[in-house]
Amino acid sequence: MRQLISSGSEMEARYGYSRAVVDGDWVFVAGTTGFNYAAGTISEDVAEQTRQTFRNIEAALGEAGASLADVVRTRYIFADAGDWDAVGGVLGETLGEVRPAATAIIAGLIDPRMKIEIEVTARKSGDKN
Repeated sequence: MRQLISSGSEMEARYGYSRAVVDGDWVFVAGTTGFNYAAGTISEDVAEQTRQTFRNIEAALGEAGASLADVVRTRYIFADAGDWDAVGGVLGETLGEVRPAATAIIAGLIDPRMKIEIEVTARKSGDKN
């Protein structure tokens, strides 16, 4: 059964996508940035943007019945390759035990305030350890 999950971001409705799509045991989380959707703000600090991005991803995964422990694939999109070291510690804190397959891409992002965008794929396992 297919389930669409929204974060409430106006961009989802405007551009025709979902924050996440659940298809069976699979959860596909769209590219997610560090905006705090409730406050409508984004930090200038790339490490804090990364932390907020993971909070946004965790919310979508939770609604799908999954967690970060279920993540099997990540894609990190950086606006500036120089931010890699600043983000590395946050990635290690967040996914160090999970160790999903990962790809890092350097590309322009839609809003110049955005410094990182993260996309994840998870497979619900029922085992959150």
